Amino acid sequence: MSINITEINEYIKRESAFVDSIISEASKVIVGQRHLIEGIIIGLLTDGHILVEGVPGLAKTLTVKTISDILSLSFNRIQFTPDLLPADIIGTMIYNQATSTFTPKKGPVFTNILLADEINRAPAKVQSALLEAMQERQVTIGDSTHKLPVPFLVMATQNPIEQEGTYPLPEAQVDRFLLKIKVEYPTIQEEKEIINRMTQSAFPEYQRRIVTAEHIARAKEAVYRVYVDEKIKDYVLSIVFASRRPEEYGLKGYSQLIEYGASPRASIYLIQAARAHAFIRRRGYVTPEDIKAIGMNVLRHRIIPSFEAEAENITSEKIIQKIFDTVEVP
Repeated sequence: MSINITEINEYIKRESAFVDSIISEASKVIVGQRHLIEGIIIGLLTDGHILVEGVPGLAKTLTVKTISDILSLSFNRIQFTPDLLPADIIGTMIYNQATSTFTPKKGPVFTNILLADEINRAPAKVQSALLEAMQERQVTIGDSTHKLPVPFLVMATQNPIEQEGTYPLPEAQVDRFLLKIKVEYPTIQEEKEIINRMTQSAFPEYQRRIVTAEHIARAKEAVYRVYVDEKIKDYVLSIVFASRRPEEYGLKGYSQLIEYGASPRASIYLIQAARAHAFIRRRGYVTPEDIKAIGMNVLRHRIIPSFEAEAENITSEKIIQKIFDTVEVP
C-alpha cells in the first residue's frame, strides 16, 4: 500500500489548525507552562491520562480548568484526602423513600476532565477505584454499569514535598498514565508577568468554547493517520529494549542501575504520544525529534532505578537521557 505523505501532511495541517487557538487562548491566562498545556492536549488526542508532579502554586489546577473551558468540556476536581472513600469518587446507590427503590447517584468521576488533586494522599482502595475507571472507562454502581463521558481525561497531581502520611502509587498503577510531567518553578520574567496579571482587579479574559467535543473526536481520528515509518518504530523499540537489556545497547554497567526497564506500554505510548506531538506541530509524519520531545514524559515513571542508582544519585531522568544519547538515531 503506497503512502502519500504530502496528502497526509496537508490533511493534518487542516485538522490541527485549532491547536494554535487553544494554546493562544490558554496563554492569556497561564504564563509559561507550555509543556503542561501540550501534555493535556496530547492526553485528549490519545485517550491517555496524565500524572503531574510539582510543588503547590504552579497553576496546575488553573491550567486544566482553563483548557476545559476553551474546549467546552465538563470539569470536576477532587481533593484527595486520607478519609476519602471509593463511593466519594465513583458514586453510590441512594434509597428513594417515595418509590422504595435504590437509584444510582453518580460521583464526580462522570466528567470529561477530572483533576485528581494530590492522588497520593488517598488510601489504596480509592486510588484503585479511580485507576479502574481510567482503564475501563466505565463504572459499576450497585448492579448496573455506567459508561464514562467521551472524551475522558484524568489529570492526577502529586506533591513531591510532605510525603508523611501519603500512599505512594504502586509502579504497576503509575504505568497506566500516558505521561508523567514535572512542573518546574517559573523564570523571573514569567513570575513578574504572573504578578502583573494576578494582582489586577479583573481576572484575565479568554475566549471559552472555541472547540467542541466533536472537533476533538475528529482530531483523534486524524492523529491515527499521522505516518510512522518502520525506522521510527525500530528506534522506539531500541530505546525501550535498551532500558531492559542495557549492556546489549552499549550502556555498560547500567544493568546494575536499572531495577526494572520500561513495560510494553512504553512502546505503545511513545508512538501514540509522538503522533499527537507531530499533530500539534501540524506535521503528518513522526520524526525522531518527536520521540525525544515526549520521551522523558513517557518513560520517567516506567524506568525504575535500582538501589545502587539511588545511592549514587542517578535518577530515572539521567538514565533516560543516557539512553537517548547512546541509542542510534535513524
